[in-house]
Amino acid sequence: MSNTDLTKQGHPNGLYILFFSEMWERFCYYGMRVLLTLYLVKSLMKGDAEASLIYGAYTGLVYAAAVLGGRLADRYLGYRLAILLGSVLMAIGEFMILGGDETWLLLGMGAIIVGNGYFKANISTIVGKLYEDNDPRRDSGFTIFYIGINVGSLLATTLVAYIGETYGFKYGFFMAGIGMLSALVIFWFGRHRYAAADGLDIRPAAREKAFAGISWLTVIIVGSLLTIPACYLLIWQNQIMDFLLLGVFIAVAYSLIKAGIDKGPIWRDRMIALVIFIIINIAFWASFEQAGTSLTLFADRNVDREIFGWVMPASMTQFFNPAFIIIFGSIFSVMWVKLTKIGKNPSIPMKFSYGILQLGLGFLVTLFFSQFAVDYQVPLITLLLLYLLHTTGELFLSPIGLSMVTKLAPKEIAGAAMGGWFLSYAIANFVAGKIAALTGVEEGGGGELDIAAGFDTYIGVFSNIGFVLLGIAVVIAFLSKPLNKLMHGVR
Repeated sequence: MSNTDLTKQGHPNGLYILFFSEMWERFCYYGMRVLLTLYLVKSLMKGDAEASLIYGAYTGLVYAAAVLGGRLADRYLGYRLAILLGSVLMAIGEFMILGGDETWLLLGMGAIIVGNGYFKANISTIVGKLYEDNDPRRDSGFTIFYIGINVGSLLATTLVAYIGETYGFKYGFFMAGIGMLSALVIFWFGRHRYAAADGLDIRPAAREKAFAGISWLTVIIVGSLLTIPACYLLIWQNQIMDFLLLGVFIAVAYSLIKAGIDKGPIWRDRMIALVIFIIINIAFWASFEQAGTSLTLFADRNVDREIFGWVMPASMTQFFNPAFIIIFGSIFSVMWVKLTKIGKNPSIPMKFSYGILQLGLGFLVTLFFSQFAVDYQVPLITLLLLYLLHTTGELFLSPIGLSMVTKLAPKEIAGAAMGGWFLSYAIANFVAGKIAALTGVEEGGGGELDIAAGFDTYIGVFSNIGFVLLGIAVVIAFLSKPLNKLMHGVR
């Protein structure tokens, strides 16, 4: 790579085009998501449980789509076309939501699901391909890119949340759509900056005929459009996803372990370990993803959000997580290096245990501060401390998990292993909706929400989640030695 391809900081110029493209795409995605539950409950008059299940089905499908989007880009579309197609679909989806009723919302969500599957799965791949193998700048480059993700999330959970709740949900969704158009424009007009990356162009296989003289490229594009109403159906009749996700998980777990058996005893053990970690990951994120549903409704009804006379919008409380990620992300990166140097870096199982422990303690913060509630409202510091513990727990588990997958899986099935890991997020988000549905608040006799009963329900469910997570953390710590044995030296 020539010096002209490098910025003064030593990174390829294309990194910063991808940084801002991803930042605005995350602004779009989280901008819609931060308002979704409140929009369902307050504008479309859905019950808490129904809104939570819709939210869970939607976010679960978003992650599931990423698995397919990556495979189609690898084999047919190339990364650039996949990202452009995804950008257009996501922007269209945001603007469809402005139709203002349930049909337009579900169709818009379907378009965002398909678009996100193409965009999210492939832009990170281009970042990796900007660097040569073993390039020491790669980790730093991904750290910069990860900051872009969280800046986009922070902007969405502040600006879009505030505008949407203060002036009307449609204005928030419109802002999210403009954000997606910004990502599209930056990615397209900056394309010469990342042109040196491999795999950008459409694959020869895309030009081949699938049937009746129709190319695979045409089949994929038409199929993507037809997938939008299919997503509509899956969100609307979300009980179908119970069987769909369970069946896919069993098939993926079987294929990973079988591939490991075919490679020998060491790889067999590592694949068994990977499946166990996938299950642990589901438990973590199913609890963590209460942020967009039950915790947002709890903030709306049972948290005193007044700050010096200004009342923070309920959806805006979700900004704590990306803010803490930006504050602590670099600190944790340095901490792992320092701990490794002195031989104190915890093993992967113990990091997962500590992460789940902190997540559980975060939920138990609500139980502690319930003692100080006034008129069934806890102080805002409750959510600040909850999200602080959730974020530090995330930093113990999330980046570690991605790195672990690349180490545990043989190269021949690295893509399938990463697909299985992303499938765990899909299952977790869907399960998160089911958990959130348990907090559903019923209306009283006068048609008003029973705030007192709702408060007790929230505290009860959050406390139970917390205690269960503490138990899981203890079990993982107890099993850390057997898990490390299965990993055969992977740390």
